[in-house]
Amino acid sequence: MTAASGKVRSDAAASLEGVLFDGMTIMSGGFGLSGNPEYLIDALLASGVKDLTIISNNCGADGFGLWKLLDNGQIKKMVSSYVGENKLFAQLYLSGKLELELVPQGTLAERIRAGGAGIPAFFTRTAVGTQLAEGKPTAEFDGVTYVQERWLRADLSIVKAWKSDPEGNLVYRKTARNFNPNMATAGKVCVAEVEEIVEAGALDPDHVHTPGIYVDRVLAGGRYEKKIEFRTTRPRAHT
Repeated sequence: MTAASGKVRSDAAASLEGVLFDGMTIMSGGFGLSGNPEYLIDALLASGVKDLTIISNNCGADGFGLWKLLDNGQIKKMVSSYVGENKLFAQLYLSGKLELELVPQGTLAERIRAGGAGIPAFFTRTAVGTQLAEGKPTAEFDGVTYVQERWLRADLSIVKAWKSDPEGNLVYRKTARNFNPNMATAGKVCVAEVEEIVEAGALDPDHVHTPGIYVDRVLAGGRYEKKIEFRTTRPRAHT
């Protein structure tokens, strides 16, 4: 299924048609190099849309993923939990050319989930007493201090899944699931790229991770290299 019909779009550029504008906020799924919407990121790069606020666990790796948008000067602010080995990310932030809202990883996931669930704020013990909690309201519950965190929502969510049907019901594969299901619910528009679009009725309803009601457009991405960020090996045992 490659022709545009219903939610299915022919390619990444068509999937983002009429959605993009300068200064928008975009959620991008993925964790490290796993579960990144690669073709949609390339379409964002080609579009030239700028002054973006990107909500994502990290900002890709050298030459891959969201790094491309960062390198092209399209990102104004990152809301992330991990700067990691991304030297460009660190360099731009330390030089004042990139805004950064650093969020503990579990808090980031819950803020996104809250955005999708319609919960504007919640309280957590994480970051209490640290710089990350400065200026935020606190409250005491059962003798313990908690800090208030606000939901995260976006103009657009781009996610990567393993399979979809024509209605946008999504199935993720193993660790590539990561932030994708939560982000799919927290964007005004959700575009999903998948490895395969199957016929209607081919997916077991019990295996669907993201119901199609959350997904506005879907495309089959194509071939995925599935890079390994850090390869760890051990010597083969001699027998």
